[in-house]
Amino acid sequence: MARINENFLKLKAGYLFPEIARRVNAFTEANPEAAKRLIRCGIGDVTEPLPEACRQAMHEAIDELGSSATFKGYGPEQGYAFLREAIVENQYAGLGISPDEVFISDGSKCDTGNILDIFGPGNVIAITDPVYPVYVDTNVMVGNTGNADAAGAYAGLVYLPCTPENGFVPAIPEGHVDLVYLCYPNNPTGATATRAQLEAWVAYARREKAIILYDAAYEAFIQDPELPRSIFEIEGAHECAMEFRSFSKNGGFTGVRCAYTVIPKALKGSTADGGEQALHPLWSRRHSTKFNGASYPVQKGAAAVFSEAGKAQVAALIEGYMGNAKLLREAASAARLAVYGGVNAPYVWVACPAGLTSWDTFDKMLHEANVVITPGSGFGAAGEGYFRISAFNSRANVEEVCRRIREIFG
Repeated sequence: MARINENFLKLKAGYLFPEIARRVNAFTEANPEAAKRLIRCGIGDVTEPLPEACRQAMHEAIDELGSSATFKGYGPEQGYAFLREAIVENQYAGLGISPDEVFISDGSKCDTGNILDIFGPGNVIAITDPVYPVYVDTNVMVGNTGNADAAGAYAGLVYLPCTPENGFVPAIPEGHVDLVYLCYPNNPTGATATRAQLEAWVAYARREKAIILYDAAYEAFIQDPELPRSIFEIEGAHECAMEFRSFSKNGGFTGVRCAYTVIPKALKGSTADGGEQALHPLWSRRHSTKFNGASYPVQKGAAAVFSEAGKAQVAALIEGYMGNAKLLREAASAARLAVYGGVNAPYVWVACPAGLTSWDTFDKMLHEANVVITPGSGFGAAGEGYFRISAFNSRANVEEVCRRIREIFG
């Protein structure tokens, strides 16, 4: 009989969002009338149409595939040059990033998990708490952790508490770590990191020869011009960090799938004999071996995000979602709940009412308000006592959610 990867057996009963789906499905089956008024503000999925510029570019790309003169088969696994160049020109101008340091993929979620392929065993790994569950679960799957305790914390990981007291940006570790996951603007808390805070992290990583895995999937939602959008705005980051970005939230590509990872050629890891090895060629080899590249029409659509029309249309989408976040913040605050995030990120992080756990609050919102939110405990032990509301929805739905929040908590 074939042996399984028993690390999967260490995983908790269910990934957060499937468990949410299970509870919602049970509710809708038992309450068909209430289900008709259900509004989903849980999973961070966009709701508004793709920008017209992206749709038009994808139509044109499909037409190209309809002619033998312009047909495209397999493309470069790392991504077409037109998209990699557009990303550098529009996202990393002046930051010392070259197009061949950009790798196009089908999602940041995939990349943040797949990146572990190029790292060996024995690394000391730090994660923020609360945390995007993928960072933890993929480390469990590859065997980088022990078992989880009663609170869900896995042996072998260094947890960095994020609290209201530290603005949900963790303190620099006192000891050594090899890999550290940072996500700003943060999912789930909606917090942002200042330039000084990121400078401290880069200084730590360079001192400890650690690598920062920087998830900037929500950078487009930053409203404050003083906040850095990329880790590479920090001097020295090219030697200690890689960055993950996505078209999912800014361009609405959650169902289309396109993202990219930036790995500077100066970024290095160590070998067993104490030598140094650049990570760029390792990821390039992994990418070429296990991935055949994002589709041509999708990459053409992604490149259109950077056209003049695309920029204006994306800006309108972001303005709409951030307007939703403002309304949700105000409604939760009016209901006398402590509110965080939602200013430079599309997520609002809310303290649960006194006496309720995060899953209690989830059930209360589902059954009494017919609104789906995300319980904080699904993001780690430090997430208990909070819940996340996503601003990705129509304005009409958000206004109704606000009314219901005030109604059941006011």
